[in-house]
Amino acid sequence: MKSKFLEQQICYTGKELAPHWIYKNFNIQGDAIVGFIGECEVKLAEMVDISDVLSNSPIYSKKMVHFIVEHFNIPLIEGVLRQRLLVNIAREVIMLNLSTNDKLLRNGDDLFYNNGKLSVSIAGKSLNSVLIHLGINIISDGAPVHAAGLKSDMNIKNHEEIARQIMLNYCKEYDEIINASCKVRGVF
Repeated sequence: MKSKFLEQQICYTGKELAPHWIYKNFNIQGDAIVGFIGECEVKLAEMVDISDVLSNSPIYSKKMVHFIVEHFNIPLIEGVLRQRLLVNIAREVIMLNLSTNDKLLRNGDDLFYNNGKLSVSIAGKSLNSVLIHLGINIISDGAPVHAAGLKSDMNIKNHEEIARQIMLNYCKEYDEIINASCKVRGVF
């Protein structure tokens, strides 16, 4: 599993959730995760989550930490499980950086801080891969829902460091899962 934090700011529009986007843009081939910071504006035409389209719920954030993951040769259900693993890893890393005892809760593939929505996430299937996007608000102002942000609400300022740690922990977990599956004999 390969990872890279991208130094340039990128506005996530939903078009980045495309097969081989990581390979085409950053020359990273195979299973990979990239992280970056930027605005988020996903219009209904680019929405993957049909329930968001039906409820007319576009996504907007002034500034987020984004992760895009691509895994090849797996079914969507496994991709959704990996998405939940990524979200849970993000929760663990953020909790280590909280200076208060406030609650950071995971509900499905979303994180909530003091009832404010901290993240957005989706997993989708292309012809040959599963793609995951996780965006975590840095600034909550201007979001179309009651939101929370790492900086604006949680007073966490080391966003790039947190992003790198989330990617490192995700890659480590992925590698450990692969290694664990290779060390056991078959059961008859």
